Amino acid sequence: MIAKEISLRPANETDAWVLSAIHIAAIKALPETFYTQKELLAWRNNRNQPDGSNIFKNMKVESFWVAVEGDVVMGFASFFVDELIALYVHPKYQGRGIGRALVEHFCNEASDRGIDKVITTASLYAEGFYLRLGFTAIQKVPHYLRSGVVVPVTKMSKTLATAQETVYKDGIQ
Repeated sequence: MIAKEISLRPANETDAWVLSAIHIAAIKALPETFYTQKELLAWRNNRNQPDGSNIFKNMKVESFWVAVEGDVVMGFASFFVDELIALYVHPKYQGRGIGRALVEHFCNEASDRGIDKVITTASLYAEGFYLRLGFTAIQKVPHYLRSGVVVPVTKMSKTLATAQETVYKDGIQ
């Protein structure tokens, strides 16, 4: 079987339910290492079945991008200007560079807009992932889930080279 190439594209409204399913599956796959079962359940909005309505609403203000192979959506990221809001990859596709590609896309979009620093709020599971991508931990803070449950997370940032700086660094003026 020939592996298809993974590509990124903007999410569309019909993707909302699939993104909800990915969100739920990714959280269900996490061990109770950093968060309790109750916290993990609250993090997935107390859902076992997808409900794309919140994602659909968020699509009106956030940029959503999906990683696809053929017509299969494997993961997604959402961001608003300089903040990466969500990043989820379905567990059966993790370890293939999909999360890295989505974060790099977000950073490139921000850099192209002249933004020199981006931020994200990382779960304790994802902190090491973001550190490997050049983010710096700022501080541990409480994160309030929709259900009112509070979980510890890490605020992180990354300094970017803007498009202008990249041009000068590469010797093109």
